[in-house]
Amino acid sequence: MTQSQQSDETPRTDETSGDEETTTGLEQAVEPEQAESAAPEPEAPAPEAAAPETEAEAPEAESATPAAARPMSSPGAAPSPAAMAPRPGAKPGGKPGAKPGAAVAAPPAHSTPLSEAAKFARVEDDGHVFLIVNGEEHAVGQYPDASKDEALAYFVRKYDDVASQIVLLEQRVQAKAPSADMQKTAGHLREQVAEKKIVGDVLALETRLDALNGQIAELVAAEKAEQDALKSAELAAREAIVAEAEEIAGRDPSTVQWKASSTRMNELFETWKAAQKNGIRLGRGTEDGLWKRFRAARTIFDRHRRAYFSQLDTDNASAKQAKESLIQQAEALSTSTDWGHTAGEYRRLMDEWKASKRASRKDDDALWARFRAAQDKFFTARKATNEAIDEEYGANLVVKEALLVEARQLLPIRNLAAAKKSLQSIRDRWEEAGKVPRADMGRIEAGIREVEDAVKAADDAHWERTNPETQARTNSALSQLEATIAALQEDLNAAEKAGDAKRIATAKEALSARQQWMDMLQKSAQDFS
Repeated sequence: MTQSQQSDETPRTDETSGDEETTTGLEQAVEPEQAESAAPEPEAPAPEAAAPETEAEAPEAESATPAAARPMSSPGAAPSPAAMAPRPGAKPGGKPGAKPGAAVAAPPAHSTPLSEAAKFARVEDDGHVFLIVNGEEHAVGQYPDASKDEALAYFVRKYDDVASQIVLLEQRVQAKAPSADMQKTAGHLREQVAEKKIVGDVLALETRLDALNGQIAELVAAEKAEQDALKSAELAAREAIVAEAEEIAGRDPSTVQWKASSTRMNELFETWKAAQKNGIRLGRGTEDGLWKRFRAARTIFDRHRRAYFSQLDTDNASAKQAKESLIQQAEALSTSTDWGHTAGEYRRLMDEWKASKRASRKDDDALWARFRAAQDKFFTARKATNEAIDEEYGANLVVKEALLVEARQLLPIRNLAAAKKSLQSIRDRWEEAGKVPRADMGRIEAGIREVEDAVKAADDAHWERTNPETQARTNSALSQLEATIAALQEDLNAAEKAGDAKRIATAKEALSARQQWMDMLQKSAQDFS
């Protein structure tokens, strides 16, 4: 399924009573901050011997006690140590995902000796029990029609229940079990101790509860810090997903690699869903804001993608139509036998084909196959015709090969007139021989042209030597130079008679230069003659 085909829906898992519930709609996919699932408060089962208000409510466990010896007070019952023990397989605190090793075993049943408990109580003959705390007495309750020890034992057992719960809570704190319900449990135990409806060292229990409050506060703070760190990491991961999606959506549509980008956007969407389902909750406001940015990026990307492919379809249709026209022209020329003109037309069509836009890969390949087929048909026919012509011209090639050998024997040129006459004869027979195969045409023509160029060069050189105008100009220059030399000779003779060394040197230098020119002109004149 492509990016555009995916609906804006993502599953959401709400942890409600352990059941997994799936809701659709990415608008609802962002959940509020997940509250830590609180561990169920330990049930408060009846103590070993309950304290009913009336005889009718007396438990069967005390059926052996005389009817007149049943307690009259009914303080809040506290759970026994056995009731506080975790069920097999259950995790302390009832919070899913508790740390391994956090399970706490039930403490052994606490039992306070009556002799020890008697230090903290006074029992009257009628079964009334009073707790002594710092010298003050507090009425605990009445256990009538029983001995003082029996009345005292009843309220001591209630003390033992509270003490056992405190021991269990201490063990949970020591094991760093989830702290979800620890503060509530500690408060409940403090209320029971504050009621003073038990017999024992309540001040020691209060001291232990005070210590527990501090330890629980530290545990809560540590858990909060860990939770905040997890939230920060989760927030950074979600921000990275959104940032990458926005970067992809912000690219220039003309430069986007749509297949790879669509795949990556789908991967980001799946990563988002997995993080939302299994990751730490960030709070509804934060998750809503991130989701809106992510959804906006996906919407922009999908709009650009649809627009790009819509334009691409239009361009493909236009390119296909233009190339169909070129194919029709190519197919119309495929049966032509005007080889030269038609070959030029195919070159023109090929240039237009290269300049036209590409259609889709599938269409473009099919169109090119048709265009190429029309070309191949023409050029195959031309090749077959040329091969037949070449076979026919094979005999002409033999004749021209022999003429070329004969022509090359004229080189180098010694007798220009004879060479020109022989070459003309060879040229006449060359034309009569006719055409040669195309493959040999360039070689044969280059060979005969080489001989023709040599004869022409010799003829041009001969003309330069025998040109009347050039000869006349040479003769005129000779006459003038002879007169000049005669004048310079007279000057030299006069200088010698006068004994003027300077004039003698000047006259000799000028006379020597003119004499050299004379020698050159005389040689040229001999060449002309």
